[in-house]
Amino acid sequence: MASSQSKVLIVDDDPSHLEIYSMLLKQAAFDPVTALVQFVGVDLPQDEEIGLVLLDYRLNSLKTSAQVAEEIRLSYPDAPIVLLSDLWQLPADIEPFVAAFVRKGEPAKLIETVARLRQSCSKP
Repeated sequence: MASSQSKVLIVDDDPSHLEIYSMLLKQAAFDPVTALVQFVGVDLPQDEEIGLVLLDYRLNSLKTSAQVAEEIRLSYPDAPIVLLSDLWQLPADIEPFVAAFVRKGEPAKLIETVARLRQSCSKP
């Protein structure tokens, strides 16, 4: 059984990305939980103890990723946010909310980053 420390919330507007990242995280022994971003926003799961959040930067929504990150902070104040994007650098609007930035298409770096952040968050 996975601990809450291994639960990773994936927030994206593309169901196929949610599926791909879920499979990747399961293979690395993490417990993925998904939240699909809709045009008007996202319903974050309130009954889960989330240890880390993966957030896509480009969302097809009225809310920006920075606004969604603010909602994530309110729901899971201790969970670090890892931003996923095809951009080459971390966008300034979301920088205050994220603990790490990983480019899409770099699965090894993503798993390494998630593992590192989970390890650093679980230390006393």
